[in-house]
Amino acid sequence: MKIDFSSVVAELRRRAAPFQNVLGFTFGHWRRQPWVVSAVAGCVMLSTLAELLAPIYAGKLVDAVAPAGMASFDREIALESALKALAAMVGLGALSVLFRQLGFHGVVRMTLRMMSDAAREAFARVQRFATDWHANTFAGSTVRKVTRGMWALDLLNDTVLVALMPSAVVLLGTTVLLGQRWPLMGAIVLLGAVGFLLLAALGSVGYVGPSARLSNLWDTRVGGALADAVSCNSVVKAFGAEGREDARFAMVVAKWRRRTARTWMRSNNNGTAQLVALLALRAAIIGFALYLWWDGQATPGDLAYVLTAYLVIHGYLRDVGWYIRDLQHAVNEMEELVAIGVEPYGIADHGQARPIVITDGRIEFQDVLFHYAGHDKPLYDGLNVTIEAGEQVGLVGLSGSGKTTFVKLIQRLHDVNGGRILIDGQDIAQVPQSALRSQIAIVQQEPILFHRSLAENIAYGRPNATMAEIEEAARLANAHVFIERLPKGYGTLVGERGVKLSGGERQRVALARAFLADAPILILDEATSSLDSESEALIHEATERLIEGRTAIVIAHRLSTVRALKRILVFDRGRIIEEGDHRALTKRPDGIYRKLFDRQVLGLVEA
Repeated sequence: MKIDFSSVVAELRRRAAPFQNVLGFTFGHWRRQPWVVSAVAGCVMLSTLAELLAPIYAGKLVDAVAPAGMASFDREIALESALKALAAMVGLGALSVLFRQLGFHGVVRMTLRMMSDAAREAFARVQRFATDWHANTFAGSTVRKVTRGMWALDLLNDTVLVALMPSAVVLLGTTVLLGQRWPLMGAIVLLGAVGFLLLAALGSVGYVGPSARLSNLWDTRVGGALADAVSCNSVVKAFGAEGREDARFAMVVAKWRRRTARTWMRSNNNGTAQLVALLALRAAIIGFALYLWWDGQATPGDLAYVLTAYLVIHGYLRDVGWYIRDLQHAVNEMEELVAIGVEPYGIADHGQARPIVITDGRIEFQDVLFHYAGHDKPLYDGLNVTIEAGEQVGLVGLSGSGKTTFVKLIQRLHDVNGGRILIDGQDIAQVPQSALRSQIAIVQQEPILFHRSLAENIAYGRPNATMAEIEEAARLANAHVFIERLPKGYGTLVGERGVKLSGGERQRVALARAFLADAPILILDEATSSLDSESEALIHEATERLIEGRTAIVIAHRLSTVRALKRILVFDRGRIIEEGDHRALTKRPDGIYRKLFDRQVLGLVEA
């Protein structure tokens, strides 16, 4: 049978890649605090060396008292030697405890900073991922990846610095000390330890690792499924679908259980194989020590030293098996967190991005080409349109015609595939995204609020706004009256995504947020769609005051929203096929705008 070594090497590299990525990520964080890492490593090694030397004095103590039955035995000299050995053992033990305490103090400080940095950086990166990434990713899964990876970082630090490193010192040091006295004994310890470590490493990486990675994937899916159902609980209740969601979640949990059971069983099998290997090593070391004693090459004290040293070796090797499993577990837990760090942003700021200052708000689309990923045909192909400074423009068209994409491109939530978009003559592809968006106020059709106070939500675009400015913005949005009626007024928490408020109330809070932002460019995505007739009339009046002198883009689903605007753009499949004011567009008998208008008027009459 011919073995394809290239494929074997490729498979080994594939399986080793997670370790390389995770350890590279960890060492990168270590380099941020090198003195702390060095101090921790030094303390741990000194603690381990003190423990390593203790068996030598245990052997000396036995040699001091062993000839007690002989006539020529001097008990006082023996006692003095035994007490010196005991004092050395106690002193070494005290030093081991002291350095261990100092090492753990450093590990706590170092690990907490690493966990904080990893969480902050992952959060910052996720916040900056493109909207497509967020649209295709469960929020609950993302939260699970970050939190699980944080705690895995704690386990990895403890495993490498506090466990594996001292284990290596003990195994190497014991091998050297025994080998100096009995070379063959040193060889037995060395070969046995290396063989055990290879067995533990290959078992963890090649046998347990793949199944652990799969069980972690399903653990992430459990978090995503749970968050998806809980966040949409109002829909579940509306359709009486609790039982259906129970069954759906139970199916995900069942798959997670099967994958996790396999991982745990493989981990248990790996542990059993390591215990068998330790049993064989014990027999070899103790058996050879008895031979040395029988052959006159070792005293009873030497035998005690070997036995004590073996107990230390056995403890560390046994623990090394667990540590390698912990290392594998930590690597599997951190893989998804590390992957977030190398995930491309989707939309990234230009390396030479310059700050943008919007004063007039003139918007130009110049030969814009844009298509969504996975679509064969572009939505926009050579789109040219200019919105003058201070102009109020309505966008009308059927769903999917390109209205929402138009404003998303202005916000640079997507990058164009060709052409360019200018605001006040500045190419928005060459400016920082945050600077661009901070000067554009938007009220979405389905407003989303933070689970914070009403005042914080309104002031989100201007966090330094005074309470008087917040209240004025609320008055302009017709929100002040209902806010004042609440028990805590502007300090009322609105619930996750604003669930404690009605749709109309959320819409008015979102409008107040846009009013307070006072940005040069205003985007309204059917901002009055969730309001009752009385509130709608008040909002229309306030909106007219707000957009005066500003560049305003109004996406309209109800044509009454844009009737007063002097310019309306009618979209159809990514093209602007009609343009004008309401009166001019309704005079085109075969125009799309006229058809939409007639349909809505007819619907109102029939109602």
